[in-house]
Amino acid sequence: MERIFIFIVIALFVYTIIPTMMIRLFGIGVYKKGTAAHSIALTFDDGPDPEYTPRLLDLLKQHNVKATFFVLGLKAKQYPELIKRMHHEGHLVGVHNYVHGANALMTPKRVRLQVNNTVNVIYRIIGERPIYYRPPWGIINIFDFLLMKNFRLILWSVIVGDWRSSGGKQKIKQRLLSKLKGGAVIVLHDSGQTFGADRNAPTFMLEALNEFIDEVLSRGYSFLRVDEKMAQDEQVECVKLKEIQTSS
Repeated sequence: MERIFIFIVIALFVYTIIPTMMIRLFGIGVYKKGTAAHSIALTFDDGPDPEYTPRLLDLLKQHNVKATFFVLGLKAKQYPELIKRMHHEGHLVGVHNYVHGANALMTPKRVRLQVNNTVNVIYRIIGERPIYYRPPWGIINIFDFLLMKNFRLILWSVIVGDWRSSGGKQKIKQRLLSKLKGGAVIVLHDSGQTFGADRNAPTFMLEALNEFIDEVLSRGYSFLRVDEKMAQDEQVECVKLKEIQTSS
């Protein structure tokens, strides 16, 4: 019995704990923070939600801000008009599995089905195949590194617990501002239906976000989609490299 327990623990470490630590702590193989000093990426998980996503899209349109949505395939299939609206209004649509389940609890084949089914749903709606993927809870298994052949894995550098309603708008806004840095990739949630979330939590997220965007813009920052931000980071790195080569 003891040997079986030890085997299970070792298997868990190899299958999911070590790979997840590699991406969460060290950023190996994933994009979680940019280098451009005055740009920020807003990203939203767990949608689309028929109640909160339209309000979020209205808010982003009001501020002329573009964002990235990591959507669940099942919800995208249920609410295709929201995916169309995201795309038509200039936002980037990415993958967040077909349903919100941890990759650690799925076989590699099951994860591929989750991802590919979501890609196919999005493709049928907007005519483009998404290549940006965020695993739920930022948890992966060791075989997910193979996804990097066809997808860019995206995590975050700022997370503020907006899936909870305790503390309301003020808690979320205060945490966002306290962690504000150039290059940040911020994750928020436009649905409160995920396990562990409060159903009304996105209401407070939207209130906080409205004030946060105003504050951030007044400080001279800009908001970019993840793909735009990554391209900008590459340009910054190229400039730095040329400066080093010139000075050497």
